[in-house]
Amino acid sequence: MDYQKIALQILKLVGGEQNIVSVTHCFTRLRFVLNDNNKADREKLLQTEGVISVVESSGQYQIVLGNKVTHIYDALTPLIDKSTQHHQPAPKVSIGVKILNAFAAIFTPIIPAIAASGMLKGILAVAVMIGQYYYQTDIKTYSTYTILHAASDAVFYFMPIILGYTAAKVFKAHEFISMIIGATLCYPSIVSLMASKNEVTLFAIELTKASYTSSVIPIILAVFILSYVQRFLEYIIPEVLKIIMVPTFSLLIMIPATLLIFGPIGIYIGEFINWIYYYIMGVSPILLGAFIGGIWCILVIFGAHRAIVPIGINDVAQTGRQNLLAFAGAANFSQAGAALGVFFKTKNKNLKTVAASATITALFGITEPAIYGANLRLKKPMICAVICGAIAGGFMGWGGSYGTAFANQGVLTIPVYAEAGSKAFLCYLIGIAFAFFGSCLMTMMIGFNDIPNDEDSIKTAPNTKNNLTTDDAIAAPIEGRVVPLNEVKDEVFASGSMGLGVAIYPQTGEVIAPADCTVTVLYPTLHAIGLKLDNGVELLIHIGIDTVNLQGEYFTAHVKAGEHITKGSKIVSFDIHRIEQKNYDLTTSIIIVDSQQYKSVETTQQSEVSYQDNLLFIQV
Repeated sequence: MDYQKIALQILKLVGGEQNIVSVTHCFTRLRFVLNDNNKADREKLLQTEGVISVVESSGQYQIVLGNKVTHIYDALTPLIDKSTQHHQPAPKVSIGVKILNAFAAIFTPIIPAIAASGMLKGILAVAVMIGQYYYQTDIKTYSTYTILHAASDAVFYFMPIILGYTAAKVFKAHEFISMIIGATLCYPSIVSLMASKNEVTLFAIELTKASYTSSVIPIILAVFILSYVQRFLEYIIPEVLKIIMVPTFSLLIMIPATLLIFGPIGIYIGEFINWIYYYIMGVSPILLGAFIGGIWCILVIFGAHRAIVPIGINDVAQTGRQNLLAFAGAANFSQAGAALGVFFKTKNKNLKTVAASATITALFGITEPAIYGANLRLKKPMICAVICGAIAGGFMGWGGSYGTAFANQGVLTIPVYAEAGSKAFLCYLIGIAFAFFGSCLMTMMIGFNDIPNDEDSIKTAPNTKNNLTTDDAIAAPIEGRVVPLNEVKDEVFASGSMGLGVAIYPQTGEVIAPADCTVTVLYPTLHAIGLKLDNGVELLIHIGIDTVNLQGEYFTAHVKAGEHITKGSKIVSFDIHRIEQKNYDLTTSIIIVDSQQYKSVETTQQSEVSYQDNLLFIQV
C-alpha cells in the first residue's frame, strides 16, 4: 500500500495544509481540526483507498483508517507546515467537549504503556498459576518475579509523575515543573509522612492525609492550576529573571497549594466517583455490568469512554484490581462478533473485506473499524452487539469477574482475569464467548439492509419521481430554507443512518403536523418529535443540532405523546432568536425512519418551503 499517495490524497481532500489547524492520530483514526467555515470533501474521502469511515464530531473530522493509521500519519506530517497550524482559531466547542478532549489528550499517550504493563501483569499471573499448580512453587519469592512485577507496576505507582508530563502538554504548563510536583507526591518521605499516625503540618496548617502514589485527579488539578500560575508569573516577572524565578515561584506556590488544597480535592473527587461506581456495584453488579457492557462502544463513538477510563486506572493503582474493563471486554467482543456476522451475511465484497479485517482488530481490542466500518453503518448489527454486550457484562457482574491490571480488552489480555478465581474467571470466559458468538448469530438471524455492490445506489434515492402522485407526498412540517440532508452538520443524520429525508433551516419557530398522525415520541427537551402518519409512514423531526443541551429552554409543547392530531396542528414552538443567540445551529432534520421499506424517497426541488408545500415524496 502506498501510504505517501494516501496521505497526499487525504491532505488534498481536507483542503490542503492551510486549512488544517491541527492533526493528531489515536489508535485507528486521524483527527483533523480545520479552519472555521471550511469542510473536508467527505464523499471523496470515503472513496479513498484505506479509508473506512469519516466522522464529523465536536469540531473535528475523524478519518478512520484502521491499523494503517500510524503509517499514513507518518507520511502526512512531513507534508504539513506546522508553523501555520497554531495561528488559526479552533472551532468553538462546549465546556463538556473540552473536558472530554482534555482527558483524552492526557491519557491517550500513556495508554500503550499501561496496556503493556497490563500484558506483563497477565503473563506474570499465568506464570504464578503454573508454578503453584504444576510445580508447587511460589515464584513470587524469586527476585526475577520481583523485578518483572516492579516493571509491570511502575507506571501505576508513579502515575502522578507521568500524568504531570502529559497534563502539562495539554494545559501548556512547564513539563518538568509539573513532573516535579508529581514526583513530590510520590517522594518516599512524603509517602511515609502521610502513612504515619502523627499529625502532619505545612506552615502550621494541618494537612489532609492521603496516599498520592498511583493517584490520578490530584496531579491533573494541580497542573491545570499551575498553567495559570505560570502565565501570571511570566507576566509580572522581568524577562531577564524569568528562566530562574518562574520555575522557583511555581514550585513555592504549587507544592503547598497541591498538598493543602488541590491534592485533597482531587482525592475526594476520585473517591466520590469511585463511590458512585461501587455504590451501583453494591446495589447490583449485574446492572452495572450490563450498563457498561452495553453502553461502552456507544461511548467510544463519541470519545466519551475516556471520561470513565480513570476509574479503571485508579482502581488498579489503589487496589490492584478493576472490573470496568472486564465489562468493557464484553462490549469489545460483541463488536467483533457482530462484524463477523456481517462478514457471513453480506453479499457486498468490499463490506465483506472490511468486516473480516474489523473482526480481527476487534478481537485484539481495537473496535473502531468494526463500529464505523460495519456495525454502526448497518445499524442492526450495532443493536445486536449492544444487547449481547449488556447480557455478557451482566453475567460477568454476577460472577464477580475482575482483572489484576489495566489492559486493552482482547484475546491477549484474557490471562489478566485468571487471578480472580475459578468462578469469576469462568464467568469472564463465558461472558466474552457469549458476547462474541451471540452477537454473531444474532446478526446473522436478524439480518440487515445489505449494501449493494454499487454503494452509490444507497446514497441517493432512485430517480423515479415521474411515477409518484401527490397522494404519496408529505407536506413540510416547518417553514424555511431547504438543506440537503448530507449537508447537515450532524453525522448521524447526514450519513443517512437514521433514514432518508431532508433538512430545513426554519424561518418560523413552529412545527406543525404534516398530515393526520399520532405523536409517538415527544422528548422531554422538546427538540425531537416522533410521528406516525395515518398512512403508516414514521417521521422523525429533530429541531437543531445539539439543542438537547438547552434542556427544553425556549421550547413550548402544544401536544402530548400518544395524542392523535390532525394536519396543521401545532406540535412544538420555539424561540429562534434566543436559540441562535446561544450559538446553536437550528437546521432541522426531517427523517423517514422506515425509509428502507419504500422503493424511493425523494425531496422537493424548491429552495424554500412553507407549510402548504410538499416536502417529501414516497413510492411504495
